[in-house]
Amino acid sequence: MHRLRNVLQQQNIVSAEPTATVYEVATLMARSQVGAVPIIDDERLIGIFSERDLMTRIVVPQLDPQTTPVSEVMTNEVVTASLHEHVDGCIDKMKAIGCRHLPVVAEGRIIGMLSMRDLLRDELEEQDHEIRSLKAYLHQTPI
Repeated sequence: MHRLRNVLQQQNIVSAEPTATVYEVATLMARSQVGAVPIIDDERLIGIFSERDLMTRIVVPQLDPQTTPVSEVMTNEVVTASLHEHVDGCIDKMKAIGCRHLPVVAEGRIIGMLSMRDLLRDELEEQDHEIRSLKAYLHQTPI
């Protein structure tokens, strides 16, 4: 069971300021190939903007992404993780709240961004290692 420290490693955090327009943030997300961006004000996490927010809060109500500040449509109540948490616990947390991205914070500052894909990849790698170890053990043990 890995801790988040193993999954994050050296990650480049893509973030935006609350004054940015939705268009600017969506462009940043597309160029960076990320599905969610933490919104940072004075080095503090104040919200998150995701692809789901773009669809439900901009596209469906037909708001103008070029004039709407991201602070008006971001998710304000952000569930976060800390470095001491385990991957399994974060997967459970994300399933419980129905999200695919989880900011990792320390002392109120964002230090990483997890995606469900990152966590599942780590879980699969760990299971693959366990299977290989068991196969090696079985081949070494006389019947």
